[in-house]
Amino acid sequence: MRIVSCLLRMIALATLLALQPGVASAQGADEAFTRLGADSFSDTNRAIELLIVNAHPQAAAIIEALAAGRLLAGAGAVVIKTTDGKILDARTGSALAAEPAGLAPVRLNNGVRRTIQGALGGLGLLNPDPAKRISAAEAVFKSRDVALLPVLEGAIAKETDAKAKAALRQAQAAILVAKSDAPPFDRIAAIDVLRERGDQDALATLRSLPADSSPALKEAQGRAVSAIEGKLALWRAGQNLWYGLSLGSVLLLAAIGLAITFGVMGVINMAHGEMVMLGAYTTFIVQEVIRTRFPGLFDYSLLIAVPLAFMVAGLVGIAIERGVIRFLYGRPLETLLATWGISLILQQAVRTAFGPTNREVGAPNFMSGAVEIGQLAITWNRLWIIVFAGLVFAALLAILKLTPIGLQMRAVTQNRRMASAMGIRTGRVDALTFGLGSGVAGLAGVALSQIDNVSPNLGQSYIIDSFMVVVFGGVGNLWGTLISAMTLGVANKLLEPYAGAVLGKIALLVFIILFIQKRPRGLFALKGRAVEA
Repeated sequence: MRIVSCLLRMIALATLLALQPGVASAQGADEAFTRLGADSFSDTNRAIELLIVNAHPQAAAIIEALAAGRLLAGAGAVVIKTTDGKILDARTGSALAAEPAGLAPVRLNNGVRRTIQGALGGLGLLNPDPAKRISAAEAVFKSRDVALLPVLEGAIAKETDAKAKAALRQAQAAILVAKSDAPPFDRIAAIDVLRERGDQDALATLRSLPADSSPALKEAQGRAVSAIEGKLALWRAGQNLWYGLSLGSVLLLAAIGLAITFGVMGVINMAHGEMVMLGAYTTFIVQEVIRTRFPGLFDYSLLIAVPLAFMVAGLVGIAIERGVIRFLYGRPLETLLATWGISLILQQAVRTAFGPTNREVGAPNFMSGAVEIGQLAITWNRLWIIVFAGLVFAALLAILKLTPIGLQMRAVTQNRRMASAMGIRTGRVDALTFGLGSGVAGLAGVALSQIDNVSPNLGQSYIIDSFMVVVFGGVGNLWGTLISAMTLGVANKLLEPYAGAVLGKIALLVFIILFIQKRPRGLFALKGRAVEA
């Protein structure tokens, strides 16, 4: 550690030299390259020190190559081997036509590695790339090494990038707050800088202020801590709101198909969750085929899976309606038991075909990663699921409002007998409605495959929540389902930090039970002679 501390002081000296052109010593740099070829750990340590003290322009590149095992030396030559196989002269950085003979990688031990780590941390503050300077400043912010204060002061003086300059000032502030012999005025100013930063790291740094600090410092610390805690509380509320919207979009996808079938047919379909599961497994199969035969199409796998999942789940739904449910209309208890039995059969069939373990479904590149807005982290997969849920909702509205089958579905929903008397084939409408609702559940499975485990039990996790959404929003009302899903999703995530996940769901269930006692038809009841009878 003493070697690293001395090295950091040398970096500080090198910074001052770098700010004064012409000071660097060519003789010292020559000695550094000679020592790199000496095949001695002590000579390598000394060579790193000389490169830094003499502010050699290639110091950072040489030390990075040394750390990666790509610095070769011997026969009076020192070269850098790049990751793409090029050979560069370590003194000038210029490319060489071929690798000189008699070269070997410069050896490392733990002592040299510690020296390299300290050197890179300080040299990063002088890197030409602003992003790397910001990264180095963050590392200094966390280490709070007092020896780097001169480096920071020199780097701040010549910094032109606004973001990098702010990061350097924050690193300087973190050191000054912990430096007991720093002038009180500087430490109070440093506290103000940390308050502006306003994240968890700044809060932890402020709380590390010694207990025996002056009253003025303690007062400034208290104000800054209160301000940061208030700001973080707002960011946490925003993050929970985002999680709630994300959960609401998932509930919407899982419940909207159930709202259609329940509203038109009055069928309590306990196998609806298994339609979601079939959509997820369809996505898995599509990805397996693409991985083995067409790997270049992987980023398009979800786009390919969407229509296939809709078709698979929709056809299975039509088969269930035509084969079982149409014989049980008017007998809700028997329909419930029959669909529950079908759900068990489908689960076991999938378990036999694919096994009981979870299956991996990968995320395309455009759904990977996250974007940060202040302290709010927005993951791309959740954002795309929200967009997808909105598109599915809009498509269903268009089908119900703009197509003949949508008109017939609305007629059957409002008054089945009158629709039949007008020549509408209600049996055909029932089959297509059940297929549409099941197909939308398959689309929900495509989305859920990106955020949940694909297993035979996938649908069981969402069936109860789906019924809650449908009943709360109003049976058969799409807008009611949308508002209900978003309301329950946001309420669930806002309750979780205070009541926990289990108690939060219980509280929502109790609320819905009490609400249904007052409004049995939900938030938005359908209008019509039959439904109002």
